[in-house]
Amino acid sequence: MEAVKDILALLVFPGGLFVVFAGMMYEWLDRKLVARLQNRIGPRWFQPIADTVKLLAKEEVLPESVTPFFFVVLPLIALAGALTAVLYTPMVGLEPAYSFPGDLIVTVYMLSLLTLCIGLAGANTRNRFSLVGATRALTQLFAYEAPFLLALFGPAIAAGSWQIGEIAHYAESHWFIFTQPIGFLVALIGLMGKLELPPFDSPEAETEIVAGALTEYSGRGLAIFRIGKGVELVVGLTLIVTFYLGGVANPIVFFVKTIGMLVVMAALQTLLTRLRIDQTVGLWWRYGALLVLLQWAVLIVVQIA
Repeated sequence: MEAVKDILALLVFPGGLFVVFAGMMYEWLDRKLVARLQNRIGPRWFQPIADTVKLLAKEEVLPESVTPFFFVVLPLIALAGALTAVLYTPMVGLEPAYSFPGDLIVTVYMLSLLTLCIGLAGANTRNRFSLVGATRALTQLFAYEAPFLLALFGPAIAAGSWQIGEIAHYAESHWFIFTQPIGFLVALIGLMGKLELPPFDSPEAETEIVAGALTEYSGRGLAIFRIGKGVELVVGLTLIVTFYLGGVANPIVFFVKTIGMLVVMAALQTLLTRLRIDQTVGLWWRYGALLVLLQWAVLIVVQIA
């Protein structure tokens, strides 16, 4: 009976189908908020679900210039990495499904698989738009991954643990957004850069390079990549809220805080115009990482004192 309960927890709730559906809903809410802030109507609530079902039902076109194995497998690896990160994250205010010392590092790198797979997918074709998009995606990955990782390490240092569950319990009585504001800003911007959200969407700028690295993808592969982005959005918001906004003690707090963060991200997407790739990565990876390291130094000095 316990095994059945664990399987349902992984496949249905709080992992699996729930996270996939939540990712679609958060994607819709993000699009709706941006639309309303731009004085547009925006999509209906079921639009992401309809788009996903339509893509999954369509025939997947396999370009002649690609390696078929990698073309098919890369979307699956991307989604598997995002769903694996869910195992170590306190979704909906519940305890992580699985936890071990150092799972924070594993979780962050599981989230990196999506961007890495998108870059490799674009490099697996001769399409010029895909190649340019792949180059931009991988460049942006290296620019935003390190600052995002370092920003999440700040609360870990304060909590004295690299285990997400223990950090979450410690953060419930410590709002690190006030004691580590630089880390919070770096984590938020890093998440937007990882997800290629405006103004950091040069890797998939439709007015310049069609759909970027995913130009050659259609049907099932494109749907799986989109599902993976939705799951990563939910996991990323959960980590930031858990670490910096006093944790997620219950489902109501979880949704209020994560949706609140989504509103902030939608406002930033509306206010800022798309940056060029050199503007996106030129200085951020240096100064973002340096600012977080400076904050680390202050934390260590305070703890020693």
